[in-house]
Amino acid sequence: MHEGPRQTGRAAGILLHPTALPGPSDHGDLGPHAYHFVHFLRDCGFRVWQTLPLGPTHADLSPYNCVSAHAGNPRLISQEKLKDEGWIEALERSRRESLKMAHKKFLQQASPEDRADFEAFLESSRYWLEDYSLYQVIRDNQGALPWYDWPIPLRKRLPAALKTIKEQLKAERAQVCFEQFLFFRHWNSLRKYANSQGIRMFGDMAIFVAHDSADVWAHQECFQLNEWGQPTVVAGVPPDYFSETGQRWGNPLYDWTNHEEEVIALWVARARTQAALFDLIRIDHFRGLESHWEIPASEPLPVSGRWAPTPGDRLLAALQAVPSASWVAEDLGVITEAVDALRQRYQLPGMHVLQFGFDEDPHNRHLPHAHDPNNVVYTGTHDNDTTLGWFHSLSWDAKQQILDYLGHPSEPMPWPLVRRCLASPAKLAILPMQDALGLGSEHRMNLPGTCTGNWKWRFHWSQVPSEIANRLARWTWCYGRT
Repeated sequence: MHEGPRQTGRAAGILLHPTALPGPSDHGDLGPHAYHFVHFLRDCGFRVWQTLPLGPTHADLSPYNCVSAHAGNPRLISQEKLKDEGWIEALERSRRESLKMAHKKFLQQASPEDRADFEAFLESSRYWLEDYSLYQVIRDNQGALPWYDWPIPLRKRLPAALKTIKEQLKAERAQVCFEQFLFFRHWNSLRKYANSQGIRMFGDMAIFVAHDSADVWAHQECFQLNEWGQPTVVAGVPPDYFSETGQRWGNPLYDWTNHEEEVIALWVARARTQAALFDLIRIDHFRGLESHWEIPASEPLPVSGRWAPTPGDRLLAALQAVPSASWVAEDLGVITEAVDALRQRYQLPGMHVLQFGFDEDPHNRHLPHAHDPNNVVYTGTHDNDTTLGWFHSLSWDAKQQILDYLGHPSEPMPWPLVRRCLASPAKLAILPMQDALGLGSEHRMNLPGTCTGNWKWRFHWSQVPSEIANRLARWTWCYGRT
């Protein structure tokens, strides 16, 4: 298992998904700009790079709605790196064509060392790669239909049907496996380089998986589905500070009642994959490990749901046994004493978000003076507006409350809140890249409860003048985070 640098004391980092990196394509990837970003982090005194989940997405591009809880997104494979490695000769082809060309050349010219690496990857990833590669090629063969709309023999995974399709689509499956090999090789190379520069990689594991995913198709018994493969209940949350009406996410819920052991095994397998990718891992929607919001699938509104128990103690005990996994709990939303007690029993760091602190309650746990040193502090998350946009959207009275708390700073927003984040007692402070650059609402990554226009934001190096890096370097040093 990969061992990242072990660090103690205070540190700071940036939240940036690789798709938001600059580059020649319509989204960022794991190529040269990712390495340049590592240099930026190092020069600013940052020691952590936090990402969103890295899996292959559906058309909505949401990294929290992936077609696999294990696989990497082939769209992140760098064509520049493929060219440098000698697997393609030019960059003008589409990424899909480049990957096919790279596979062909690999089969013809790969060295014994590369072939051995590929075989080792296939063996170590067998616990998820066989189902994922088969799911992907069947889905393509079925015109991108979701698995629950496939012919019954394939939908129900009848052995004879799977054997036939494996033989028919053998070459296509090999291509899928090769792309995963490239993704993990490129990611591990980037992580190794980041670690060598003193940067830890901080990942994110979504609590639920997409209905149309290899995970649900391969383990239908672990989810609350009817005989047609449709959920009987779906995931979401009641109204909270992210949404006044609540959210209906639509993910199928785990069948904890009838298949607890099998569901825990699924989680452990996911944790094993993530621990091989990251030095730290955030558990998204941690409160769902104590009880989850269960919405009848026939109900369109999230308020129609109810809280149902989750065997969080047994699950967390199993996760903590996964080698090299270090966990952070995303304890946002409707947090009860039971949720907080569950997190503390397993000594997991929680989260503070400055944007949630200013509600006229001086005891609000998100206010800097109330921060737990063992937690992680953020100005905002990928689900928040940028801090500058958020501040500008507030009423005059709300702005005055914040300025009064901060001592009426002379610096314009968002810099006083960026400073306060870095000055927090919390040992780890994370800034979304938008806040590190002082950007407004037009640079927001995601608006919860909406399905279009999200996950497309990217920055450009022209937005990163030298004075930004100098300022952040001074502040990380000033607040003891270098």
